[in-house]
Amino acid sequence: MVRTPLTPEERERGERLGRLLREARGARSMADVAASAGISPETLRKIETGRAPTPAFFTVAALAGTLGLSMDELIGRCAPETPDVPDTADASIAA
Repeated sequence: MVRTPLTPEERERGERLGRLLREARGARSMADVAASAGISPETLRKIETGRAPTPAFFTVAALAGTLGLSMDELIGRCAPETPDVPDTADASIAA
């Protein structure tokens, strides 16, 4: 199976996810968090270092639950930053 190369945005998102998970893990060991989430420590290591930038949804959900993070928080903090663009309602008022 040939995998499509990741875009720079996908790589960046994976790095943000990894940083967030490392921060949330804090002083807990990688082995403890991985075991609680039902994944291998190597999988967690790859996610935290960005080497697995697109982990499966259920893996991310298990890690979020183990680390006390909501999926909404993960999405909000891992989504790409978008510039402030007025929506059409605001644009019509200003015109």
